[in-house]
Amino acid sequence: MALIIVLSAFNGLDHLIRSLFNSFDPEIKITVVEGKTFTVDSTRLESLSKIPGIAMWCSVLEENALLKYGDRQAVATLKGVGSEFERISGIDTMLIDGEFKLEQEGVPMGVMGQELAGQLGIGLNFINPVHVYVPRRTDKIILDPIRAINHRYLFPSGVFAVQQEYDSKYFIVPLDFARDVFGYRKSEISALEVSLNGTARIAQVKADIVRLFGADYKVADRLEQHTEFYRVMAAEKWAIFLILGFILIIASFNTISSLTLLMLEKRADMQMIQGMGARRAAVRRIFLWEGLLVTGIGMVSGLILGVVVCLLQQWLGILRFPSSGSFVVDIYPVRLLFTDFLVVTGMVGLVGLMAAWVPLRVMKKRYFAPGSADE
Repeated sequence: MALIIVLSAFNGLDHLIRSLFNSFDPEIKITVVEGKTFTVDSTRLESLSKIPGIAMWCSVLEENALLKYGDRQAVATLKGVGSEFERISGIDTMLIDGEFKLEQEGVPMGVMGQELAGQLGIGLNFINPVHVYVPRRTDKIILDPIRAINHRYLFPSGVFAVQQEYDSKYFIVPLDFARDVFGYRKSEISALEVSLNGTARIAQVKADIVRLFGADYKVADRLEQHTEFYRVMAAEKWAIFLILGFILIIASFNTISSLTLLMLEKRADMQMIQGMGARRAAVRRIFLWEGLLVTGIGMVSGLILGVVVCLLQQWLGILRFPSSGSFVVDIYPVRLLFTDFLVVTGMVGLVGLMAAWVPLRVMKKRYFAPGSADE
């Protein structure tokens, strides 16, 4: 029961975090191996659109900037995106205030994360502009500090809440605005974000993109965009599983001791049965099945109780996060996976088999009547 509950809890957290990342991260992201920006010619972009499985793509330009709103300042990452970004990322589903709008009547607008908006003190009424300051990209030494800084402004149109890493970092702005304030050419970008259709095979699409762009570009899916994070999550899950498995092995000594005491109590009965012509192997199988029966009953009961607890958590939300409203979800997420049942059943069955076999092996010569019919 504990194994099922713990694994389901880790599955729930993993699924929740993946869903949060998926609302912001593209299914495939193309970046350059060396450098920060690159230029893609129109011919290659047309070829990219023709790859089977690709629904659409969006040009992106990211760079750090200093933001100022009223008397408050914050360092953030300006993410310049095209009009396709809303459909690729699904960021509109994560808006908690305002709307996703990058331009209105020729005036640039942007959408920022919840924590970043809190640092700048941006409230419900988006009246004042957000000032953006970026060091000018030039090889010349400029003594005048005003001329050494690019200064632009735009109006906030909405606030999103995805995940703390994003909420405190990103300010999504129009791509042309980002190129202008950072001083990049019109064709320069830092990444291409690709969206796939429902029937696409990610591995095949990645291989096609790699062949198209070559070794100078890095093509990463959602898992590869956060490799270290997912690796840590998986390591934590299976580390806890191994710890509980070790506890299970320790608990199996109860079965070993119970079978040992049972064989001691039934020694006279074993000798009588063997005297009536029963084979020693048949007598040993009685105790083997006794141990397997105890293990089987405990395993089935634990699996059922684990499922019941997880379902009650899903339906009723028994365990809730403290400070309701400060988290993305109010109740602790759990998710049942069939593979976990297979792993737990296999592990418990193996431990139970060993617990039933060990006392029989140790006491084989000591407590079974010698000279009777053997196997």
